[in-house]
Amino acid sequence: MLENIRDTINKKKFNLICYIIILLSAILFLYIGNNIAVKGLNIFSYGGDIQTIEAKVVEILDVSEIIYTDWFSDTTITFEAAVTKGEGKNENVTAVQTLGGYLDIKVKPVEIGDKVILSLFSSDEWHFIDYIRINKIVILGAVFVVLLLIFGRIKGLNAIISLCLTCAAIFAVFIPSLLSGKNIYISSVIVCVYSVVVTLFILNGVSKKSVAAIIGCLGSITIIGILSLFMNGALGLTGMISEESIYLTYLSDDTPIDLKAIIFAGIMIGAVGAVMDVAMSLSSALWELKERVSDLTFKEFFKSGVNIGKDIMGTMANTLVLAYIGSSLSIVLLLIAYAGSFSELLNRELVIVELLQAIIGSLGILITMPLTALICAALYSSKPVCGEDERENISKNL
Repeated sequence: MLENIRDTINKKKFNLICYIIILLSAILFLYIGNNIAVKGLNIFSYGGDIQTIEAKVVEILDVSEIIYTDWFSDTTITFEAAVTKGEGKNENVTAVQTLGGYLDIKVKPVEIGDKVILSLFSSDEWHFIDYIRINKIVILGAVFVVLLLIFGRIKGLNAIISLCLTCAAIFAVFIPSLLSGKNIYISSVIVCVYSVVVTLFILNGVSKKSVAAIIGCLGSITIIGILSLFMNGALGLTGMISEESIYLTYLSDDTPIDLKAIIFAGIMIGAVGAVMDVAMSLSSALWELKERVSDLTFKEFFKSGVNIGKDIMGTMANTLVLAYIGSSLSIVLLLIAYAGSFSELLNRELVIVELLQAIIGSLGILITMPLTALICAALYSSKPVCGEDERENISKNL
Protein backbone atom coordinates (compact mmCIF):
# COMPACT_ATOMS: atom_id res chain seq x y z
CA MET A 1 0.00 0.00 0.00
CA LEU A 2 2.74 2.45 1.03
CA GLU A 3 4.82 1.48 -1.98
CA ASN A 4 1.89 2.19 -4.31
CA ILE A 5 1.38 5.62 -2.74
CA ARG A 6 5.11 6.38 -3.02
CA ASP A 7 5.13 5.26 -6.65
CA THR A 8 2.11 7.46 -7.37
CA ILE A 9 3.76 10.48 -5.75
CA ASN A 10 7.00 9.86 -7.65
CA LYS A 11 5.04 9.50 -10.89
CA LYS A 12 3.26 12.80 -10.26
CA LYS A 13 6.57 14.52 -9.50
CA PHE A 14 8.09 13.04 -12.65
CA ASN A 15 5.15 14.22 -14.77
CA LEU A 16 5.30 17.70 -13.24
CA ILE A 17 9.06 18.00 -13.86
CA CYS A 18 8.61 16.82 -17.46
CA TYR A 19 5.72 19.25 -17.96
CA ILE A 20 7.80 22.19 -16.71
CA ILE A 21 10.78 21.18 -18.85
CA ILE A 22 8.62 20.88 -21.99
CA LEU A 23 6.89 24.19 -21.31
CA LEU A 24 10.15 26.04 -20.71
CA SER A 25 11.72 24.41 -23.78
CA ALA A 26 8.75 25.48 -25.90
CA ILE A 27 9.02 29.08 -24.67
CA LEU A 28 12.80 29.05 -25.22
CA PHE A 29 12.23 27.82 -28.79
CA LEU A 30 9.80 30.67 -29.42
CA TYR A 31 12.23 33.24 -28.03
CA ILE A 32 15.25 31.99 -30.00
CA GLY A 33 13.17 31.30 -33.11
CA ASN A 34 11.65 34.77 -33.08
CA ASN A 35 15.06 36.42 -32.71
CA ILE A 36 16.35 34.48 -35.71
CA ALA A 37 13.19 34.96 -37.79
CA VAL A 38 12.93 38.74 -37.41
CA LYS A 39 16.52 39.49 -38.42
CA GLY A 40 16.34 41.79 -41.40
CA LEU A 41 12.59 42.24 -41.03
CA ASN A 42 10.68 45.36 -40.11
CA ILE A 43 7.16 44.26 -39.22
CA PHE A 44 4.33 46.29 -40.80
CA SER A 45 6.87 48.19 -42.89
CA TYR A 46 5.09 47.61 -46.20
CA GLY A 47 2.31 50.07 -45.49
CA GLY A 48 4.49 53.02 -46.49
CA ASP A 49 4.04 56.34 -44.72
CA ILE A 50 0.31 55.91 -44.13
CA GLN A 51 -0.58 56.86 -40.56
CA THR A 52 -3.29 54.80 -38.88
CA ILE A 53 -5.19 55.44 -35.65
CA GLU A 54 -8.10 53.94 -33.72
CA ALA A 55 -10.93 56.27 -32.78
CA LYS A 56 -14.50 56.45 -31.50
CA VAL A 57 -17.17 58.39 -33.38
CA VAL A 58 -18.53 61.22 -31.20
CA GLU A 59 -20.52 63.34 -33.67
CA ILE A 60 -21.91 63.19 -37.22
CA LEU A 61 -21.14 66.53 -38.86
CA ASP A 62 -22.55 66.18 -42.37
CA VAL A 63 -24.09 63.68 -44.81
CA SER A 64 -23.99 64.53 -48.53
CA GLU A 65 -24.87 62.55 -51.64
CA ILE A 66 -23.61 63.01 -55.17
CA ILE A 67 -25.63 61.27 -57.91
CA TYR A 68 -23.65 60.62 -61.08
CA THR A 69 -26.09 58.33 -62.93
CA ASP A 70 -29.13 56.21 -62.12
CA TRP A 71 -26.85 53.36 -61.06
CA PHE A 72 -23.84 55.19 -59.65
CA SER A 73 -23.72 57.59 -56.69
CA ASP A 74 -21.54 58.48 -53.73
CA THR A 75 -22.54 59.28 -50.16
CA THR A 76 -19.99 61.09 -48.00
CA ILE A 77 -20.35 61.17 -44.22
CA THR A 78 -18.22 63.68 -42.34
CA PHE A 79 -17.83 62.92 -38.66
CA GLU A 80 -15.80 63.79 -35.61
CA ALA A 81 -13.98 61.07 -33.70
CA ALA A 82 -11.97 60.89 -30.49
CA VAL A 83 -8.62 59.15 -30.91
CA THR A 84 -8.39 56.12 -28.59
CA LYS A 85 -5.09 54.63 -29.79
CA GLY A 86 -2.17 55.93 -31.79
CA GLU A 87 -0.68 59.35 -32.29
CA GLY A 88 -2.75 62.15 -30.76
CA LYS A 89 -4.59 59.96 -28.24
CA ASN A 90 -7.60 61.68 -26.57
CA GLU A 91 -7.66 64.35 -29.30
CA ASN A 92 -10.59 64.84 -31.68
CA VAL A 93 -10.16 64.57 -35.45
CA THR A 94 -12.49 65.12 -38.41
CA ALA A 95 -12.81 62.19 -40.82
CA VAL A 96 -14.91 61.12 -43.81
CA GLN A 97 -16.56 57.87 -44.83
CA THR A 98 -17.44 57.35 -48.51
CA LEU A 99 -20.25 54.95 -49.38
CA GLY A 100 -21.46 53.81 -52.80
CA GLY A 101 -19.45 53.39 -55.97
CA TYR A 102 -19.83 50.72 -58.61
CA LEU A 103 -20.22 47.79 -56.23
CA ASP A 104 -23.60 47.18 -54.68
CA ILE A 105 -22.21 46.39 -51.22
CA LYS A 106 -24.14 47.79 -48.29
CA VAL A 107 -21.43 49.18 -46.00
CA LYS A 108 -22.78 50.26 -42.63
CA PRO A 109 -22.76 54.06 -42.24
CA VAL A 110 -20.87 55.23 -39.16
CA GLU A 111 -22.91 56.13 -36.10
CA ILE A 112 -22.12 57.79 -32.80
CA GLY A 113 -20.31 55.35 -30.53
CA ASP A 114 -18.80 53.24 -33.32
CA LYS A 115 -15.14 52.29 -32.92
CA VAL A 116 -13.31 52.77 -36.21
CA ILE A 117 -9.88 52.69 -37.84
CA LEU A 118 -8.82 55.90 -39.59
CA SER A 119 -5.93 56.53 -41.95
CA LEU A 120 -4.20 59.71 -43.05
CA PHE A 121 -3.11 59.57 -46.68
CA SER A 122 -1.22 62.21 -48.68
CA SER A 123 -3.82 64.87 -47.85
CA ASP A 124 -4.52 66.23 -44.38
CA GLU A 125 -7.90 64.51 -44.23
CA TRP A 126 -8.58 61.39 -42.18
CA HIS A 127 -10.45 58.61 -43.96
CA PHE A 128 -12.55 55.76 -42.60
CA ILE A 129 -10.86 52.39 -43.25
CA ASP A 130 -12.87 49.84 -41.29
CA TYR A 131 -14.69 49.11 -38.07
CA ILE A 132 -12.85 47.71 -35.05
CA ARG A 133 -14.23 44.18 -34.75
CA ILE A 134 -11.53 42.35 -32.83
CA ASN A 135 -13.05 43.25 -29.44
CA LYS A 136 -16.15 41.15 -30.21
CA ILE A 137 -13.97 38.26 -31.36
CA VAL A 138 -12.03 38.52 -28.08
CA ILE A 139 -15.31 38.17 -26.15
CA LEU A 140 -16.26 35.09 -28.18
CA GLY A 141 -12.78 33.65 -27.62
CA ALA A 142 -13.11 34.29 -23.88
CA VAL A 143 -16.40 32.34 -23.84
CA PHE A 144 -14.65 29.46 -25.62
CA VAL A 145 -11.81 29.49 -23.08
CA VAL A 146 -14.21 29.53 -20.10
CA LEU A 147 -16.26 26.63 -21.49
CA LEU A 148 -13.08 24.70 -22.26
CA LEU A 149 -11.91 25.17 -18.67
CA ILE A 150 -15.31 24.20 -17.25
CA PHE A 151 -15.65 21.00 -19.25
CA GLY A 152 -11.99 20.08 -19.66
CA ARG A 153 -10.51 21.37 -16.37
CA ILE A 154 -6.79 20.48 -16.35
CA LYS A 155 -7.02 18.99 -19.84
CA GLY A 156 -8.81 22.12 -20.98
CA LEU A 157 -6.08 24.33 -19.50
CA ASN A 158 -3.42 22.25 -21.22
CA ALA A 159 -5.34 22.51 -24.50
CA ILE A 160 -5.36 26.31 -24.19
CA ILE A 161 -1.63 26.41 -23.39
CA SER A 162 -0.75 24.14 -26.34
CA LEU A 163 -2.98 26.18 -28.66
CA CYS A 164 -1.29 29.41 -27.56
CA LEU A 165 2.16 27.91 -28.09
CA THR A 166 1.22 26.66 -31.56
CA CYS A 167 -0.24 30.02 -32.58
CA ALA A 168 2.84 31.76 -31.21
CA ALA A 169 5.05 29.48 -33.31
CA ILE A 170 3.07 30.38 -36.43
CA PHE A 171 2.87 34.15 -35.89
CA ALA A 172 6.12 34.80 -33.99
CA VAL A 173 8.44 32.39 -35.79
CA PHE A 174 7.04 30.94 -39.01
CA ILE A 175 5.49 34.02 -40.67
CA PRO A 176 8.39 36.38 -39.76
CA SER A 177 10.85 33.80 -41.09
CA LEU A 178 9.00 33.74 -44.42
CA LEU A 179 8.88 37.53 -44.70
CA SER A 180 12.56 37.86 -43.81
CA GLY A 181 13.63 35.45 -46.57
CA LYS A 182 14.41 32.33 -44.54
CA ASN A 183 14.05 28.88 -46.11
CA ILE A 184 10.32 28.14 -46.22
CA TYR A 185 10.71 24.36 -46.46
CA ILE A 186 12.89 24.15 -43.35
CA SER A 187 10.75 26.64 -41.43
CA SER A 188 7.52 24.77 -42.12
CA VAL A 189 9.02 21.40 -41.12
CA ILE A 190 10.44 22.83 -37.88
CA VAL A 191 7.12 24.44 -36.93
CA CYS A 192 5.18 21.24 -37.69
CA VAL A 193 7.54 19.11 -35.58
CA TYR A 194 7.41 21.68 -32.77
CA SER A 195 3.61 21.75 -32.86
CA VAL A 196 3.31 17.95 -32.75
CA VAL A 197 5.81 17.39 -29.93
CA VAL A 198 4.70 20.29 -27.73
CA THR A 199 0.96 19.73 -28.21
CA LEU A 200 0.95 15.99 -27.54
CA PHE A 201 3.38 16.11 -24.61
CA ILE A 202 1.56 19.00 -22.92
CA LEU A 203 -1.87 17.44 -23.42
CA ASN A 204 -0.97 13.89 -22.41
CA GLY A 205 2.33 14.07 -20.56
CA VAL A 206 5.49 12.10 -21.26
CA SER A 207 4.17 8.57 -21.70
CA LYS A 208 4.12 5.67 -24.13
CA LYS A 209 0.76 6.96 -25.37
CA SER A 210 2.24 10.35 -26.32
CA VAL A 211 5.44 8.86 -27.74
CA ALA A 212 3.47 6.48 -29.99
CA ALA A 213 1.27 9.31 -31.28
CA ILE A 214 4.29 11.59 -31.88
CA ILE A 215 6.22 8.96 -33.83
CA GLY A 216 3.12 8.19 -35.90
CA CYS A 217 2.61 11.89 -36.63
CA LEU A 218 6.23 12.54 -37.55
CA GLY A 219 6.31 9.52 -39.86
CA SER A 220 3.15 10.68 -41.59
CA ILE A 221 4.39 14.28 -41.87
CA THR A 222 7.59 13.02 -43.49
CA ILE A 223 5.62 11.19 -46.16
CA ILE A 224 3.33 14.20 -46.67
CA GLY A 225 6.37 16.41 -47.21
CA ILE A 226 7.91 14.00 -49.74
CA LEU A 227 4.61 13.71 -51.63
CA SER A 228 4.19 17.49 -51.67
CA LEU A 229 7.67 18.04 -53.10
CA PHE A 230 7.16 15.35 -55.74
CA MET A 231 3.73 16.62 -56.84
CA ASN A 232 4.96 20.23 -56.92
CA GLY A 233 7.44 19.20 -59.61
CA ALA A 234 5.20 16.67 -61.37
CA LEU A 235 2.35 19.16 -61.80
CA GLY A 236 4.63 22.03 -62.81
CA LEU A 237 3.08 24.38 -60.27
CA THR A 238 4.12 28.04 -60.23
CA GLY A 239 2.44 29.16 -57.01
CA MET A 240 0.58 31.96 -58.83
CA ILE A 241 -2.81 30.85 -57.61
CA SER A 242 -4.35 34.16 -56.57
CA GLU A 243 -3.94 37.91 -56.55
CA GLU A 244 -2.38 37.66 -53.10
CA SER A 245 0.36 35.40 -54.50
CA ILE A 246 1.30 38.08 -57.03
CA TYR A 247 1.54 40.70 -54.28
CA LEU A 248 3.90 38.44 -52.31
CA THR A 249 6.42 38.61 -55.15
CA TYR A 250 6.56 42.41 -54.79
CA LEU A 251 7.56 42.38 -51.11
CA SER A 252 11.31 42.09 -51.53
CA ASP A 253 13.69 42.06 -54.48
CA ASP A 254 16.63 40.84 -52.38
CA THR A 255 14.86 37.82 -50.86
CA PRO A 256 11.85 36.97 -53.06
CA ILE A 257 9.32 34.57 -51.57
CA ASP A 258 9.24 31.13 -53.21
CA LEU A 259 5.57 30.65 -54.09
CA LYS A 260 5.97 26.90 -54.69
CA ALA A 261 7.39 26.62 -51.18
CA ILE A 262 4.28 28.42 -49.90
CA ILE A 263 2.17 25.63 -51.38
CA PHE A 264 4.37 23.06 -49.61
CA ALA A 265 4.02 24.90 -46.30
CA GLY A 266 0.26 25.21 -46.71
CA ILE A 267 -0.12 21.48 -47.26
CA MET A 268 2.12 20.60 -44.30
CA ILE A 269 0.54 22.97 -41.80
CA GLY A 270 -2.98 22.27 -43.04
CA ALA A 271 -2.58 18.51 -42.58
CA VAL A 272 -0.67 18.37 -39.29
CA GLY A 273 -3.72 19.10 -37.12
CA ALA A 274 -5.79 16.28 -38.63
CA VAL A 275 -2.83 13.88 -38.48
CA MET A 276 -2.31 14.69 -34.78
CA ASP A 277 -5.99 14.07 -34.11
CA VAL A 278 -5.95 10.64 -35.76
CA ALA A 279 -2.67 9.56 -34.15
CA MET A 280 -3.68 10.64 -30.66
CA SER A 281 -7.19 9.15 -30.92
CA LEU A 282 -5.78 5.84 -32.02
CA SER A 283 -2.98 5.81 -29.45
CA SER A 284 -5.38 6.74 -26.66
CA ALA A 285 -7.92 4.08 -27.65
CA LEU A 286 -5.27 1.36 -27.74
CA TRP A 287 -3.87 2.54 -24.40
CA GLU A 288 -7.31 2.16 -22.82
CA LEU A 289 -7.46 -1.32 -24.32
CA LYS A 290 -4.08 -2.12 -22.74
CA GLU A 291 -5.31 -0.89 -19.35
CA ARG A 292 -8.36 -3.16 -19.54
CA VAL A 293 -6.69 -6.19 -21.14
CA SER A 294 -3.01 -6.24 -20.24
CA ASP A 295 -1.94 -9.49 -21.89
CA LEU A 296 -2.76 -8.70 -25.54
CA THR A 297 -0.19 -9.73 -28.12
CA PHE A 298 1.47 -7.58 -30.78
CA LYS A 299 -0.85 -9.01 -33.44
CA GLU A 300 -4.00 -8.34 -31.41
CA PHE A 301 -2.99 -4.74 -30.67
CA PHE A 302 -2.18 -4.07 -34.31
CA LYS A 303 -5.41 -5.61 -35.58
CA SER A 304 -7.46 -3.61 -33.06
CA GLY A 305 -5.61 -0.43 -34.04
CA VAL A 306 -6.32 -0.95 -37.73
CA ASN A 307 -10.02 -1.61 -37.04
CA ILE A 308 -10.34 1.51 -34.86
CA GLY A 309 -8.38 3.53 -37.42
CA LYS A 310 -10.76 2.60 -40.23
CA ASP A 311 -13.65 4.28 -38.40
CA ILE A 312 -11.59 7.39 -37.60
CA MET A 313 -10.11 7.62 -41.08
CA GLY A 314 -13.35 8.15 -43.01
CA THR A 315 -14.68 10.99 -40.87
CA MET A 316 -11.32 12.77 -40.61
CA ALA A 317 -10.79 12.66 -44.40
CA ASN A 318 -14.23 14.25 -44.84
CA THR A 319 -13.39 16.85 -42.19
CA LEU A 320 -10.18 17.81 -43.97
CA VAL A 321 -11.75 18.07 -47.44
CA LEU A 322 -14.73 20.08 -46.15
CA ALA A 323 -12.40 22.41 -44.23
CA TYR A 324 -10.45 23.20 -47.43
CA ILE A 325 -13.65 23.77 -49.41
CA GLY A 326 -15.15 25.94 -46.68
CA SER A 327 -12.04 28.11 -46.37
CA SER A 328 -12.07 28.93 -50.09
CA LEU A 329 -15.81 28.91 -50.80
CA SER A 330 -15.93 32.38 -52.37
CA ILE A 331 -13.13 31.51 -54.80
CA VAL A 332 -14.81 28.20 -55.67
CA LEU A 333 -18.08 30.00 -56.47
CA LEU A 334 -16.26 32.56 -58.60
CA LEU A 335 -14.32 29.95 -60.56
CA ILE A 336 -17.43 27.86 -61.26
CA ALA A 337 -19.40 30.93 -62.35
CA TYR A 338 -16.76 32.19 -64.79
CA ALA A 339 -15.21 28.94 -66.04
CA GLY A 340 -15.55 28.36 -69.77
CA SER A 341 -15.83 24.59 -69.33
CA PHE A 342 -15.60 21.89 -66.70
CA SER A 343 -12.19 20.87 -68.01
CA GLU A 344 -10.90 24.43 -67.75
CA LEU A 345 -12.19 24.64 -64.18
CA LEU A 346 -10.49 21.42 -63.06
CA ASN A 347 -7.14 22.35 -64.61
CA ARG A 348 -6.83 25.82 -63.09
CA GLU A 349 -3.82 25.94 -60.79
CA LEU A 350 -5.89 27.24 -57.88
CA VAL A 351 -8.26 24.26 -58.11
CA ILE A 352 -5.34 21.85 -58.56
CA VAL A 353 -3.66 23.19 -55.40
CA GLU A 354 -6.87 22.85 -53.38
CA LEU A 355 -7.31 19.27 -54.63
CA LEU A 356 -3.65 18.56 -53.89
CA GLN A 357 -4.00 19.79 -50.32
CA ALA A 358 -7.12 17.70 -49.73
CA ILE A 359 -5.74 14.52 -51.30
CA ILE A 360 -2.29 14.65 -49.69
CA GLY A 361 -3.84 15.55 -46.33
CA SER A 362 -6.19 12.57 -46.63
CA LEU A 363 -3.27 10.34 -47.62
CA GLY A 364 -1.47 11.55 -44.52
CA ILE A 365 -4.43 10.46 -42.39
CA LEU A 366 -4.50 7.10 -44.19
CA ILE A 367 -0.78 6.53 -43.56
CA THR A 368 -1.04 7.64 -39.92
CA MET A 369 -3.50 4.87 -39.10
CA PRO A 370 -1.39 1.71 -39.69
CA LEU A 371 1.83 3.49 -38.71
CA THR A 372 0.50 4.55 -35.30
CA ALA A 373 -1.15 1.15 -34.80
CA LEU A 374 2.18 -0.54 -35.52
CA ILE A 375 4.07 1.68 -33.06
CA CYS A 376 1.40 1.25 -30.37
CA ALA A 377 1.48 -2.51 -30.82
CA ALA A 378 5.26 -2.51 -30.36
CA LEU A 379 5.12 -0.30 -27.24
CA TYR A 380 1.99 -1.64 -25.54
CA SER A 381 2.02 -5.40 -26.17
CA SER A 382 3.31 -7.89 -23.65
CA LYS A 383 4.94 -9.78 -26.56
CA PRO A 384 6.49 -7.09 -28.78
CA VAL A 385 8.32 -9.53 -31.04
CA CYS A 386 6.03 -10.86 -33.77
CA GLY A 387 6.30 -14.14 -35.56
CA GLU A 388 6.17 -14.95 -39.25
CA ASP A 389 2.34 -15.13 -39.38
CA GLU A 390 2.02 -11.78 -37.63
CA ARG A 391 4.48 -10.10 -40.01
CA GLU A 392 2.47 -11.40 -42.98
CA ASN A 393 -0.75 -10.05 -41.46
CA ILE A 394 0.83 -6.63 -40.87
CA SER A 395 2.07 -6.44 -44.46
CA LYS A 396 -1.44 -7.24 -45.75
CA ASN A 397 -3.03 -4.50 -43.61
CA LEU A 398 -0.42 -1.96 -44.73
